[in-house]
Amino acid sequence: MNFVLGIDGGGTSCRAALATGDGAVIGRAKSGAANIRTDLTGARTHIVEAARQAFIAAGQDPDLIPQTPAILGLAGANVGTYRQQLEAILPFSISRVETDAEIALEGAVGSGDGAMAILGTGTAYMARKGGTSRAIGGWGFQVGDQGSGARIGRDLLEQTLLAHDGVRPGSPLTDSMMATFRNNPEDVVEFTTNAKPGDFGGFAPKVFEHAGKGDAVANWIVDKAVGDVEASLGALDLSHDAPLCLLGGLAPLYAPRLSQRYQALLKAPLDDALGGAVQMAARIFAKAETAR
Repeated sequence: MNFVLGIDGGGTSCRAALATGDGAVIGRAKSGAANIRTDLTGARTHIVEAARQAFIAAGQDPDLIPQTPAILGLAGANVGTYRQQLEAILPFSISRVETDAEIALEGAVGSGDGAMAILGTGTAYMARKGGTSRAIGGWGFQVGDQGSGARIGRDLLEQTLLAHDGVRPGSPLTDSMMATFRNNPEDVVEFTTNAKPGDFGGFAPKVFEHAGKGDAVANWIVDKAVGDVEASLGALDLSHDAPLCLLGGLAPLYAPRLSQRYQALLKAPLDDALGGAVQMAARIFAKAETAR
């Protein structure tokens, strides 16, 4: 039997799915982080381990890995030569590395036209028109990820300190945040010293919650974030009839706040990113088999 592998790797974990040639998944597995920009060697180790465990979960022999083609959607594949470096050291019969956004788009809308926005700790956008994909964002917390949970959390801490200093009016939200840090602004600063994007992003649901109660600072932050999201969607130049899928943990919080133009395009995703990698693998590699 011919198999294909779909791999979805990010900064937290790597998921693998083994499927038959027509895209029917028969085994799934998960391993450690697989961001190829931050740890190429570790990413390869976790990718291979996830693939091996997927074969075992399917009741198949992992020794078949060198005979199996794979589509890999990986964080960090959108910069530098990391994608080419990884493809050269993977054990699969064919290794095709895509960005994590590419497989997310494939999972969300299939192989046709459409767009998706990943709205979570980070943000990324991609649209496909006439078979050509275009990506926006995904540049990371320091220089990008506008509208992300990490940016929302960072903005909240900034507004909290501005309110503490009397530069801007406070609100129940900023009062609550100061209480979280023992009413000590130095503790806020210390938090940021080693905080990761996910640590900042942990405050995002609190901001949306207070915005729903009419909190002035929360609404200012959320309105700014919604504006950032819509600016990116606007840059994608979406067709009026193409589906738009919102993915990520903040997607349900953003959806009702988007303008009518984008709400009219919203559709439920067909599948997740791992499903997108599997379907892409089945489509591409089945076509290659047929052409032989």
